[in-house]
Amino acid sequence: MSRLLPPPRRLTRGIALALALPFFGGIALLTLTPTRIEQSMPNLLDLVLSVSHRLGWESLDFTRLEVIANVLVFVPIGILAFILIPRRLWPLALALGPAVSLSVEAAQRLALPNRTATVSDVIANSGGALIGVALAILCTLLFAPRVSQHRPSTLEAS
Repeated sequence: MSRLLPPPRRLTRGIALALALPFFGGIALLTLTPTRIEQSMPNLLDLVLSVSHRLGWESLDFTRLEVIANVLVFVPIGILAFILIPRRLWPLALALGPAVSLSVEAAQRLALPNRTATVSDVIANSGGALIGVALAILCTLLFAPRVSQHRPSTLEAS
């Protein structure tokens, strides 16, 4: 499969790296602080829920919103992992999301008594990262320039 997935351009990798650093910092702030998001930004969650209810999604509650957010926040991790990991090792991108999620949940369990570490968060986060890898593979297959597999023939001297 590595032949079908050409490596990203140097510029693409540079942009991904530039985005990855602040993104992972944001993930750390979001997940490794003592205060849960619903405590630090209750108005934002109320706004999201009220807008979704006005748009007809009455069944959306905080629990469902949290699962959706856990999935969506980890989609970029899968995309960035696929771009930044060398192509011959691309399956490692599949493991990075679950590894990050397990690390976050373990840190919450061990060091943050106000946070709740759950298996459902690991599953949702891992699913989001898997979606990210799948999107990155799909975009690579659809849009990446193809590298020619055959070499130009050379004329032999007679």
